[in-house]
Amino acid sequence: MRIERNRPSGLRYVLMIICGSLLVNAHAEAAERSFEVQFTSDAHAGPFSGRVYVIFSKRRQEPRLGPNWFSPEVFVARDVQGVKPGDVVRFGGQAADKAVLAYPRSLNRLELTGYRAQAVIRFNPHDRNIGTGAGNGYSAVVELGSDSDSKKPVRLTVDQRVPERKFRETKWSKLLKVESKLLSDFHQRPVFLKAAVILPASYFQQPERRFPTVYTIPGFGGTHHSGSRNAPVRENNRGSVEFIRVLLDPSCPLGHHVFANSANNGPVGDALVTELIPAFDKAYRSIAQPNARFLTGHSSGGWSSLWLQVTYPQHFGGTWSTAPDPVDFRDFQRINLYRDQENMYKDASGADRPLARVRGQVRLWYQGFAEMEWVLGPGGQLHSFEAVFSPRGKDGKPLLVWDRATGRVDTRVARTWEKYDIRLVLERNWQKLKPQLAGKIHVHMGELDTFYLEGATRLLKHSLAELQSDAVVEMHPGKDHGSLMTAELRNRIRSEMVDSFLSHYPDAGTP
Repeated sequence: MRIERNRPSGLRYVLMIICGSLLVNAHAEAAERSFEVQFTSDAHAGPFSGRVYVIFSKRRQEPRLGPNWFSPEVFVARDVQGVKPGDVVRFGGQAADKAVLAYPRSLNRLELTGYRAQAVIRFNPHDRNIGTGAGNGYSAVVELGSDSDSKKPVRLTVDQRVPERKFRETKWSKLLKVESKLLSDFHQRPVFLKAAVILPASYFQQPERRFPTVYTIPGFGGTHHSGSRNAPVRENNRGSVEFIRVLLDPSCPLGHHVFANSANNGPVGDALVTELIPAFDKAYRSIAQPNARFLTGHSSGGWSSLWLQVTYPQHFGGTWSTAPDPVDFRDFQRINLYRDQENMYKDASGADRPLARVRGQVRLWYQGFAEMEWVLGPGGQLHSFEAVFSPRGKDGKPLLVWDRATGRVDTRVARTWEKYDIRLVLERNWQKLKPQLAGKIHVHMGELDTFYLEGATRLLKHSLAELQSDAVVEMHPGKDHGSLMTAELRNRIRSEMVDSFLSHYPDAGTP
């Protein structure tokens, strides 16, 4: 499938300027450039089958470090089979070359004067990142001159590889890496669960003391690497309570697995509960009891933490989930996935659907973002939902819940998502779950969420109220995805975790 659309006009034209993507001369076709990409045997022994990219940028950083969601630039890609070192992969020079994927437009309609170009090859299919994915190859950066110099193909030789990122351990931050038999068997290759363990201030001073644990799940793009610290977390909690903190790595080849067992990502939730947590409890002085384990996370991590609490209610003592991804698929960023004739790109009036806003102004649109992800390939945010929620198709890939060309929602696929619809899961299993979740659910959402997630949370709040749940679901006026987590809310969440812990272990704050 080639992503190419007619020249934008009106509102879409203005928005492309806002996003830094105005790359088309509105009055004349740009002279077509062409690029030739090859790789050396030092970069990859070959042959190689997969996706090859040429990424362009006007920023001073290497183009491979993009694209930025809110200001994407230009890139093209194509899939190849059996390419060997020294073989040439061509982009451009053939206006009808439908094998080339392009964002936002085809090469022959791009004005690239003043841009910098860099080739990237996705040698490692198991890392969701492209230009920074461990083991992927990249070329030197080439400065592009004026279009009058564009007749000769630009040669880009991939001769470097992205090194594996090493976790920086300190006295207070340790790497926990556990080989998962469940996931290794599922994927038929070695798969490891990883986390950063952040130790409390008294961990070494009081060698006999055991501590409660907070499991934190990052949002999309986040990993355990941000858990590397040179000092312990400063705490002044009631009862002198201190926590061991475990920052989990939720990344996977198809994006963010949200710790949900799925047909495409495998039994990730079971692996966490039956493999990583027992390994952690064995290696560190945790209180290995459910009422001393707490969950939290933001965005995709917010959804993950709520899902884990609901799915394994007797394994955790409570969740504090902030700005979670859609928890009710009747409002999937303002889209009702269960309604016939629904469209991801257009609302009922035919207007473009927004995906993100900043200070009330739309900054991303669903269609443009989906087109960008299609060219990038597996590992993006939107397809990450399908990777978790959809069954696996006959081609071994997740079934698509919407047509990428038209935006039409496939309600047959959407109905298979019901078992991941947290609101539905709670309603359908409430008699069993009610006593197991008593006092354990806390959800916080900004009323002006950047990604339009507030609607689903309101529906969940209403449903839980009708179920007579004691769950706390709060909507915060004036707050968006980034401003929700104030120091006040962070301190409140920690205090509530302390209160919950002390209700079970009133004397645990002393050695």
